[in-house]
Amino acid sequence: MPQRRAHVAPSVAQSELAEALAALRASLDAPVEFSPEALAEASESTAPEPEVDLRDVPFATLDPAGSRDLDQAFHLARLGNGFEVRYAIADVPAFVRPGGALDAAARERGQTLYAADGSIPLHPRPLSEDRASLLPDVERPALVWTFRLDEAGAVDGFRLERALIRSRAQLEYTSVQKALAAGEDSPAALLPVIGGLRQDLERERGGASLNVPDEEVLRAADGTYSIVRRHPLPVEDWNAQLSLMTGMAAATLMIDAGVGVLRTMPEPDAAAFDAFRHQTEALGRPWTSGGYGEYLRSLDRSDPLTLPVLEAASTLFRGAGYEVFDGSVPDGIEQAAIAAPYAHATAPLRRLVDRWSLAICLAVSNGQDAPAWARDSLAELPELMRASSQRASRLNADTINCVEAALLSPRVGERLDATVIAVREDRATVQIAEPAVTASAPLPAGAVPGDAVSLRLVRADIAKGEVEFAL
Repeated sequence: MPQRRAHVAPSVAQSELAEALAALRASLDAPVEFSPEALAEASESTAPEPEVDLRDVPFATLDPAGSRDLDQAFHLARLGNGFEVRYAIADVPAFVRPGGALDAAARERGQTLYAADGSIPLHPRPLSEDRASLLPDVERPALVWTFRLDEAGAVDGFRLERALIRSRAQLEYTSVQKALAAGEDSPAALLPVIGGLRQDLERERGGASLNVPDEEVLRAADGTYSIVRRHPLPVEDWNAQLSLMTGMAAATLMIDAGVGVLRTMPEPDAAAFDAFRHQTEALGRPWTSGGYGEYLRSLDRSDPLTLPVLEAASTLFRGAGYEVFDGSVPDGIEQAAIAAPYAHATAPLRRLVDRWSLAICLAVSNGQDAPAWARDSLAELPELMRASSQRASRLNADTINCVEAALLSPRVGERLDATVIAVREDRATVQIAEPAVTASAPLPAGAVPGDAVSLRLVRADIAKGEVEFAL
């Protein structure tokens, strides 16, 4: 899909925006600097001896261009009529001493935060972007999941072991997508096959993916900012299936052991489904048959009305949280969008909870009890992750608001063309045609999602991230 990009050019607005983003960073209720003790642990901690040596396996990573905190590496191969998938995860539990300064610092943060002018990492960069990161052409400890898949992509069996690996290639999405489309050889050559089969299984389970276009704020080398909106590439969806498969395997291990932490989301209730169905009818894209996942997958991503449908569907993807257990496994443990029990276990460099999942799964795989430190602190995890997710959501939303205000500031007093993408009472969420900005505005009389409207921009406050329109 083509990218939609809007730029904030060098100007007074640019200077105001830089100040606003700096103030936003400073306002976060999250620590930014690491203590000397945490930095020392990040630079000096040593990993235990691996159980196996997998340095001869040509692993590869696949991430956005320029990434340094590489959590996952894969190796894909045919095995008889099926496949073998090796999925290596950065061995963060090997580097973080429970109860130490680094552990305490990570619990304070909860997850890596991504700002327009740089990230605020969960772990010190010497660890997250070097010693524990699965960078190419260096030896790294990893927790390696090995899956046997049948010809339909279903898991026949799996194991988890601590290993020493050496990734051979650092791939990025755009170039891999082009290489696969051109039929070129790639470590990801089997990814469309395996990822596609896993997507078929997801459909059979009744799973659903929302796939709202990504909205990113980018900072160029000259200091200008832009907002890019794009649909994920197919290779990103195929790659995500490897992570989903691993998360489901982790959930299985922890459920069987009766101890762990799951990522859950309730099934939408009948009222939510009815409201969404009415919205699709109002948009002229009615959901008439099949499950909601099947309907969302059928939408034409080039259709201008697909975005308002996806925005409306976001009401179905609410209530996600973490469920911890030690002893009896609670009811309602499925992640409804995946249509299976699921755990976060593939991004330990960037997300706190994954370290617990991996440590418990490794112990269970070796026939051992879950580590005492993990069991003792399980109850803390839901609140730690809830607080960090709130910070991340606030930072992302406020950053986009500030940049959008800066994009619009030169247009104050002008009329702007827009499309209504959602309606709530007397307000509308609109997509401005130029620059590409999403904003809240008064609802024109009789307007419904999908309608083209004309609005006058009254105010753009960069520092507050606020814009105001009049009819």
